[in-house]
Amino acid sequence: MKKIRISAVSYTNTKPFIYGLQQTGFIDKIELSLDMPSDCAQKLIDDVVDIGLIPVAATLNLPQWEIISDYCIGAVGPVNSVFIFSNCAVQDIKYLQLDPQSRSSNNLALVLLKNFWKVSPELIKDAADYGTSAEANTAFVQIGDRTFGKKEKYKYAYDLAGEWQNFTGLPFMFAGWIANKPIPQEFMDEFNAALKYGLDHRHELFKEIPMRDDFDIIDYLMDKIDYDLTADKKKALFMFLDFIKHLEDEPEPLRIVQD
Repeated sequence: MKKIRISAVSYTNTKPFIYGLQQTGFIDKIELSLDMPSDCAQKLIDDVVDIGLIPVAATLNLPQWEIISDYCIGAVGPVNSVFIFSNCAVQDIKYLQLDPQSRSSNNLALVLLKNFWKVSPELIKDAADYGTSAEANTAFVQIGDRTFGKKEKYKYAYDLAGEWQNFTGLPFMFAGWIANKPIPQEFMDEFNAALKYGLDHRHELFKEIPMRDDFDIIDYLMDKIDYDLTADKKKALFMFLDFIKHLEDEPEPLRIVQD
């Protein structure tokens, strides 16, 4: 039987999932690749894989999709790894550099800018000085391990999961295990059990992964990332997708500047 192909995000926040797949032996039953979030999504869109732990905004590009697990990458309040880092207060941002590795988090930034903060900076894709601009009114979106230890280095660091909760009162779902075709129930049950094993054995995982002096990985994986796919996270997911669809509805929508 042909193995089911799975792509997962290659960030620290997925390590409990990968640990579960490895320790249960389920990894031998699948073809697994570890990718950047945008690549993970594109593989599912292009049908290179059957299941992806993909940024939720990418579901808008799938003709057919289904959530196939009880677990996700989510947060209830600040997540400490998805930020707008800025040289100025959000109301004064004129230029926002987008994260080349992210779809959902870029869109989350745009949703908050438009609907919560009521500001419309120019958006820069593939900025030559991404993340390093000293211009007073420039900010940038950044996610994942690249943000570890950076929060204290910027006068303004907006945690987008925390800001989403301030805006909506809901948790946020960054990525979910999404299939682009029907998956046998037996496979989904065994897959779900393997993911649960990893989450239940995070303290064993901590003995195997390096710790950092500038970032509390244990707190991050135990408390900041909230892995359970709750009803409120599903509600937030569909609310977020609806916000994305309406980003361009205004007479003067947020404008993307190619760099």
